[in-house]
Amino acid sequence: MAVVTIRNLPDATHRALKVRAAKHGRSTEAEIRAILQEAVQPSQRLKIGSELAALQHRFAELVNKISRDQSPTEPASFE
Repeated sequence: MAVVTIRNLPDATHRALKVRAAKHGRSTEAEIRAILQEAVQPSQRLKIGSELAALQHRFAELVNKISRDQSPTEPASFE
C-alpha cells in the first residue's frame, strides 16, 4: 500500500479533520482515507448501462410511434 505525506497542512484544517473523524467514529487517518476514496471513486458515479436504460425508457414511447416505410426498396443503379 502507498504512503502519502501531506506537507504544510494548516492547523485549522487538521483540527477540522480531527473533529470530522470524531463525528464519524474513526481516526483522523481513516477519515482522510475515506475523504480521498470518495473524491476519486464517488458512490454516485455514473453507470453507463443504467443511464442508457433510463434513456431508453424515456424515449420508448416516441420510438414505438415511429413507423417504418414497408414499401419495397429499389436496387441502386450505378450507371
